[in-house]
Amino acid sequence: MDAFYERYFDLKRRGIPIMVVTAVAKEGSGPVDVGKKMVVFGERESFGTVGGGAIEHLAQDQARQLLKERRHLLQTYLLDEEKVIPNTQTVPMVCGGQVTLYYEYVGPRATVYLFGAGHVGQALARILHTLDFHLIVIDPRDEVLKRFEMADEKYNDSFADFITRNSLEPQSLVVVATPAHQSDYHVINKIIELQLEPRYVGMLCSPEKLADYLERTTREFGKEVNLSYFYSPIGLDTGGNTPEEIAVSISAEMLAVIHGKTGHKHLREVHHAENHYW
Repeated sequence: MDAFYERYFDLKRRGIPIMVVTAVAKEGSGPVDVGKKMVVFGERESFGTVGGGAIEHLAQDQARQLLKERRHLLQTYLLDEEKVIPNTQTVPMVCGGQVTLYYEYVGPRATVYLFGAGHVGQALARILHTLDFHLIVIDPRDEVLKRFEMADEKYNDSFADFITRNSLEPQSLVVVATPAHQSDYHVINKIIELQLEPRYVGMLCSPEKLADYLERTTREFGKEVNLSYFYSPIGLDTGGNTPEEIAVSISAEMLAVIHGKTGHKHLREVHHAENHYW
């Protein structure tokens, strides 16, 4: 077996998160050959190459950032410091060509915390079970927790206290769908209070309840509170209202956030286009 793939499979077997960078397209001149690969892992470690020089240093830095976020990326680079092209990152080189690199995250699954084990939560858990997520369900009601056989972890605990005791994984995804809006507020405000850094927090609620939450939260934490990761009303605007349809819109929204996709209409944009809280 090629030495590159021996090291690749060794890291994968040991469960070490890695970023595989592949040159997938090239136009014009430059040091990059299509098909070249590089693996980036750890703090400053890598092997393989996508061409060397400035483009490789840039790719290594980008790969390390994506490792923290556990996400993929397709990025085109212009190897000419004298030019600017939309949707293309300029590299200080004089080759004049373009190269497209694909960054593929390979490692432990992203973690989803589901606060609330109601009907929408059950439908969402069934969908997430078919996707590549590690699902943790939290609810103080033991009788409803028993229905979540598809969960990777279950905790019979009060919602905000779970966060206080266990914190949250960095760059995790959080769905807040508790039986009471007061509990929803406690969960999200605990995340803000502890200055945690989830990638996504979605809250299941009506526009009216959201307006009340935003007023209370800005009163407690100030108008400059960071809610960029907060999506409420939760989900994409698919038009469905059943628990199963809502679950589809939530899972689709999480995937869009993970993969950095824009252009989708989020419900937070539908109901709060003027009050841009994020």
